[in-house]
Amino acid sequence: MQAKTLTPAPPPGFNVFPSHNSSHRTLTFYQISVLLLTFTAYASFHASRKPPSIVKSVLGPQIQPHNTTSLQFDDSPMGSDTGWAPFNGSDGVHRLGELDLAFLSAYSIGMYFSGHIGDRMDLRLFLTFGMLGSGFLTVVFGLGYWLKVHILGFFLLVQVFCGFFQSIGWPCVVSVVGNWFGKSKRGLIMGVWNSHTSVGNIIGSVVASSVLGFGWGWSFVLPGILILVMGIVVYLFLVVNPEDVGLELHGKEVEMSVEGMPLVHSEKIESGEEGPVQSENTDSLAAIGFLEAWRLPSVAPFAFCLFFSKLVAYTFLYWLPFYIRHTAVAGVHLSHKTAGILSTIFDVGGVTGGVLAGRSWYAELD
Repeated sequence: MQAKTLTPAPPPGFNVFPSHNSSHRTLTFYQISVLLLTFTAYASFHASRKPPSIVKSVLGPQIQPHNTTSLQFDDSPMGSDTGWAPFNGSDGVHRLGELDLAFLSAYSIGMYFSGHIGDRMDLRLFLTFGMLGSGFLTVVFGLGYWLKVHILGFFLLVQVFCGFFQSIGWPCVVSVVGNWFGKSKRGLIMGVWNSHTSVGNIIGSVVASSVLGFGWGWSFVLPGILILVMGIVVYLFLVVNPEDVGLELHGKEVEMSVEGMPLVHSEKIESGEEGPVQSENTDSLAAIGFLEAWRLPSVAPFAFCLFFSKLVAYTFLYWLPFYIRHTAVAGVHLSHKTAGILSTIFDVGGVTGGVLAGRSWYAELD
C-alpha cells in the first residue's frame, strides 16, 4: 500500500485575497515576505524576553542613596520603591538570578529538542505554537502584579515553561529562511536579518520601560500581546517552502547557524563531490546525531567561541538596566525608565555590528 502524500497548500491568510492570483506573486515577493515575517517574528521573541531585565530594579531590593542626587524622569521618586516580595529581601538579587537560571536552563534544553521536532512537522504551525505559548506566559507573569502573587515558585515555573516555548523560535526561523535563499549575497542578507535579536531587545526595552510608571505588570503584558499578534500573522501568511506555492529553488543549501550570528560559509553539495555528507538527492540531507555533529570541522571551536560571546551578551541582556539603575554616575542615580532605555545602546551596537559583519563576509566571498 502506497503512503498518501499531502499536497502542499499556501497559508490560510492568502485566501483573504482570492482576487490576487498566486501566479502573480513572484519569487522575490515571497522571499521578501519570508524575510519580513521571520524578522518580525523573532524580534517579537526577543522583545518578550526583555521585561525581566527591565523590572529587576523595581522588583529587587532598593538602593539607599547616601549623599547623592536623585535624577528622576518618571513619577516614582527614589525612596518610595519597596520592591516586590519575594525579591525585595536581602537575598532578592539571588532570587532574580534564579529566574534567569530557570529560563535559560529550559531554553537550552528545549533548543536541542525543538530542532528535531521542527524537522518532523509543519514549521509554520510549530513556530506559531511557540509564539502563542511565549506570549501567553509573558502575560501570565505580568498578571502576578494585579493578582498580588508573591510566591517564588510561581515565577520560576512560568519562566521554565516560557524558556521551552522560546526555544522553538530560532530553529524554525533559520530553517524557513534557509528554504528560500541560496548562497548568493547570503552574508549581506543574513547580516541585516540577524539584527532581529537586537531590534527585538530595543523594542522590548523601550516598551517595558515606558509603562513602568503604570505598574511593572504592564511591562510584561504589552510585549506578550505583541508576540501573540505576530504569532497570528505568522500562522496566516508565512510560507515555509517554495513548493508550498508551486515554486522550486534549484541548488538549495543547508547551513548550520546559531542565534544572533551570521550564517557560516558552507560549500554546495553536488553529485559526485566527495565530502562528509553525500546523498543521491542533493535537495535532501540525512540528519546526523549529536556526537557526529561535534566531529564536523570547526564545530567545536565555533561552539566555544559562541559560548563565551553569549556569556557576555546575556549578562548585558539581563543585568545592564539593573546595573545602570543601581550605579551612581557623578553622584546621580537614574530612574527605572531612563536606565531601561539607556541600556538599548548596547543593542544599537549589535544592529550595526551584525550588518557590517555580514557585509564583510560577503566581500570576502567576492
